[in-house]
Amino acid sequence: MAETPLVGVIMGSKSDLPVMEACTQQLEEFGVPYELVIASAHRNPAKVHEWASTAADRGLKVIIAAAGKAAHLGGVVAAYTPLPIVGVPMKTSDLGGMDSLLSMVQMPSGVPVACVAINGAKNAAIYATQILGATMPEYGQKIANFKKAMAEG
Repeated sequence: MAETPLVGVIMGSKSDLPVMEACTQQLEEFGVPYELVIASAHRNPAKVHEWASTAADRGLKVIIAAAGKAAHLGGVVAAYTPLPIVGVPMKTSDLGGMDSLLSMVQMPSGVPVACVAINGAKNAAIYATQILGATMPEYGQKIANFKKAMAEG
């Protein structure tokens, strides 16, 4: 039987998947169980609402939301769940991802979305694992080992 996912990864489009593979690969390296869904806040808002509003009940602890252009996905998800949200702004052809970045970091008071760099999928996975590690020692140790290995080069 598969482990209950702890991290939810949601992206607005299938075209985000190649970038987000760095996220899922890092989660797998840390041994963090996750679920992945593709749902646009604009094209399929009912699916996003259902997924986000039931995330905590399904056992998720952190959500990573990737989106480009208007990039409202992270904020919409944050509106429907008490879980922490890590936004990944996707690089776009129009403005190089600055549009995505600004729409994520300019969230209104009371609806926070943490944000990594444009296309920063790997850092989103690391940050989500750090959040898990605050209350789950096994993930805290994985982060400590990861940082030690980075320092040793």
